[in-house]
Amino acid sequence: MGTRGPVSRIIIKQVGKPVLKPNRPLALKNHVSTRMLDRGGATCLVELSLLMTCWKRNEFGDAACSNEIRTFNECAEKARAEKLRSNDNFAAGERLPPKLANTLLRRFPNPSKK
Repeated sequence: MGTRGPVSRIIIKQVGKPVLKPNRPLALKNHVSTRMLDRGGATCLVELSLLMTCWKRNEFGDAACSNEIRTFNECAEKARAEKLRSNDNFAAGERLPPKLANTLLRRFPNPSKK
């Protein structure tokens, strides 16, 4: 009696019938959840800490820390531009952003049985 399970699995594999039957149809939904993707690490932390240190040394005067302010603003602009570029374009093999995936799924929905 103990061999009935393994033998039946072998027979089912040989006949070609599936071992497990899905309880739902195997099809994608026409939408994905719109959760936030991993945003990555914080940017410009070194520049921000240098700016804070300069402000503290110079009693929060902007005139003495103009170089650090400029460096931080340049870094922030680069990070903002990189974020916009990464949101618009995605490389092959990367995950689609949920907003773009929903747009494509609305444009090309799964055929449904009706």
